[in-house]
Amino acid sequence: MRNGTVLNAVLVTPAGPRSRSGNRVTALRWAALLRRLGVHTRVVEQWRGEPCELLVAVHAVKSRDSVLACAQARPATKLVVLLAGTDIYPQFHPDAATLAALTRADAIVTLQPQATQVLPEPLRRKARTIVQSAVVAPRPRPTDRFAACVLAHLRPVKDPLLPFAALRHVPAEVPIHVTVAGRAMSPDLKAAADAAVAADPRAHWCGELSRRDALRLLASSHACLVPSTAEGGANVVSEAIAAGTPVIATDIPGNTGLLGTDWPALFAAGDTAALGAILLRCATDSAYYQELVRRTLALQHLVDPAREQAQWRALLDDLGLTG
Repeated sequence: MRNGTVLNAVLVTPAGPRSRSGNRVTALRWAALLRRLGVHTRVVEQWRGEPCELLVAVHAVKSRDSVLACAQARPATKLVVLLAGTDIYPQFHPDAATLAALTRADAIVTLQPQATQVLPEPLRRKARTIVQSAVVAPRPRPTDRFAACVLAHLRPVKDPLLPFAALRHVPAEVPIHVTVAGRAMSPDLKAAADAAVAADPRAHWCGELSRRDALRLLASSHACLVPSTAEGGANVVSEAIAAGTPVIATDIPGNTGLLGTDWPALFAAGDTAALGAILLRCATDSAYYQELVRRTLALQHLVDPAREQAQWRALLDDLGLTG
């Protein structure tokens, strides 16, 4: 509230109501946070003239038209733009319209601190990091095998089938199962997933799961695999931390910005042998795995919902939208 009046916010995300993408998950969680702060919030795919004192755009490139249209029609409206992974990686080279939207924004949000480092100084000055929070109840894990999961749609940037190839570097007698949960985004990727499952009984692809079932899979796994070639700061990393499920991830800024550059389970993007070695060590070296668990639990304060809400309150304060 500001001066006793209810603030109206519009949150723009390119992901539609039926989407289970990270952009949609982020948008819905942020909307809930804003509502708890007393802000009347609508979630839309595109701004179409709705009255608002605050517009929050999830994904700079895909939401740039909404930002620029709102800036022109409602110059007093405060504009906040989230930089998604594909906005900034592998390189930050925005087109003219996206750069105009970021220049006009009153604040830029990144999901992990390393993302701000790629911005030119004028944009970096108004950027801040808000780590995504999560609440995931722990669940019992299998005792007869090492269970790892990948929660990602089958598309190249996520490289979700890499762990299946990594199984070739794990001896067949090691009890390990890798489950990939996500929708195939092309016939070729579907065929590749089917072939990988047929070739190795330790490989499982269950298709797209509901959010509830995906989080259950995550919490009941010994490890969450994030083999992406680019990330802005994945929801699934926060969810894994909240569940106490160690993350095995590519050594890219989107992951190390959350886990730390010294995280003991990092591998180079595309390196099946390195991932296989980590999986083998997790499955056979109890001390190593328990250290991963300990390091994961030590990060849980970063994904506390109260922390994320406080950061949003601070952002609203800085934009002059409270008081």
